[in-house]
Amino acid sequence: MSHDRKELIRDGMVAGSPLILGYFPIAMAYGLLAKNTGLTIVDTSATSMLVYAGASQFMFLDLVRAGVSAGSIILATFLLNLRHMMMSASLSVNLKKDTAGFLPVIGFGITDETFSVLSFNKDKLSLPFILTVNLIAYGAWASGTAVGYLVGEVIPQALQESLGLGLYAMFAALLFPSFKVNKDYLKPALLGAVTYIAIFRTGMLSSGWDIIAGIIIASALGVVVMGKEDNDE
Repeated sequence: MSHDRKELIRDGMVAGSPLILGYFPIAMAYGLLAKNTGLTIVDTSATSMLVYAGASQFMFLDLVRAGVSAGSIILATFLLNLRHMMMSASLSVNLKKDTAGFLPVIGFGITDETFSVLSFNKDKLSLPFILTVNLIAYGAWASGTAVGYLVGEVIPQALQESLGLGLYAMFAALLFPSFKVNKDYLKPALLGAVTYIAIFRTGMLSSGWDIIAGIIIASALGVVVMGKEDNDE
């Protein structure tokens, strides 16, 4: 292993290690909720290892509890995860040609959080760096899920409820720094929040679908508002 590769792996470990603090407790919350929903440990672990999409997995549990059909759950998960395709495409233009064979593996490991870490380290984007960051996050999520399922019963109820809030705290931690870079990012974020709250309060859509509708409507409004501002300039 070359010195450069060792250095890139070390840098990837440094950059990806903080994700463990966010992923592990949230994955524990997911494992606990999955157990309370009636899933087996095999099914629960499989969702984290094969689907590997935090927000979609929590939505999946809500839809299961609501008795939604498998086809509807798959469609909802697909729509919610479409953003990962754009993230992967955005990163792929910065990669060297020798990483082409690993693009499916890289794309599978892309999450909102890993994409944020990799985006802030574009000067280090390489196969060793990306795979290290992705593997750390994936390992934390998969292991946290299993641990949450197995030890959930011994966790106090108050702590169980607080673990569920970790998902929102992690998204906020990723969102707020972007406002320092460009305050215009605040507008689509607020549009998304207001749109979802309005849909949720009306009760027109069932749990999970209100999130999908909020994403689609807020994204469309964001494109219109941001595009109009760009044309005005």
